[in-house]
Amino acid sequence: MKKWTAMAMAFLLILFAMVGCQKHETKPSETEVPSGTESIQTDPVVETIAEDPPKEPVELVVFAAASMTETLTELADKYMSENDNVNIVLTFDSSGTLKKQIEEGAVCDIFLSAAQKQMDALDSAAPAEKNPDGLDYVLQGSRFDILENKVALAVPDGNPKQVESYENLKEKLLSGDILLCMGNADVPVGQYTSKILKFFELDEDALARDGKITYASNVKEVTSQVKEGAVDCGIIYQTDAKSANLDVVDTATAEMCGQVIYPVAVMKESSNPEAAEAFLEYLKSDTADAVFEAVGFTPVG
Repeated sequence: MKKWTAMAMAFLLILFAMVGCQKHETKPSETEVPSGTESIQTDPVVETIAEDPPKEPVELVVFAAASMTETLTELADKYMSENDNVNIVLTFDSSGTLKKQIEEGAVCDIFLSAAQKQMDALDSAAPAEKNPDGLDYVLQGSRFDILENKVALAVPDGNPKQVESYENLKEKLLSGDILLCMGNADVPVGQYTSKILKFFELDEDALARDGKITYASNVKEVTSQVKEGAVDCGIIYQTDAKSANLDVVDTATAEMCGQVIYPVAVMKESSNPEAAEAFLEYLKSDTADAVFEAVGFTPVG
């Protein structure tokens, strides 16, 4: 009897030990919950970062003086590479031609002129004598002067007629066999040239009748005539002379033709005035200044 009692007690001790072990064993990935409650497993939290929505595509149409061709093309390319939603369409010609196209309804967001005259004629804020037709194409508050240039007397390679200066040009026009190329009367560089001829008391009309002056529709055409040796000299901007690797024998002073200042403005009918003003701010940056200065412009904006 004692034997059976001892065996029964031993069995109970083993049973209690097994139950105790089971109560303390848990799976690493589970937690104990009260009896009758379902175990809830939660998925790991995934943090998402909101991305900026893609920018709307923008097209800017820029009308600029022909003398801006190289520099503005370079800067527009740089700007588009940094702002992939912006497409800049450039049109280069004489400021007078571009002004006329704007008046005729051409799409234009930005106008960059080689002289104040053409911009004034489109700006309602300009004095009445400079805007006699009362045109209102300029977005008020957007206009500013951006660059200064110089009017240069350039000669072909070798300078066959040995033109030395504006004073020397006067002597050769009066007494020698020489052909000068200049811009038309509606072209800023032509208007500056007319002032220079007047400063030296030269009769432009008489010289033209005598075959000593020939005309071109913009400064790039004058530059080409000189580069090709079709004329003995030409009056262009120093920036165009540098871009074309032409020799410059003299530059005009402000007394001769006034300062050569380039104004720029957003047009009132622009479809993207904010984008246009952002591009104009870029044209005042250090990056733009370096490009302009490399060809002889002086930033003033």
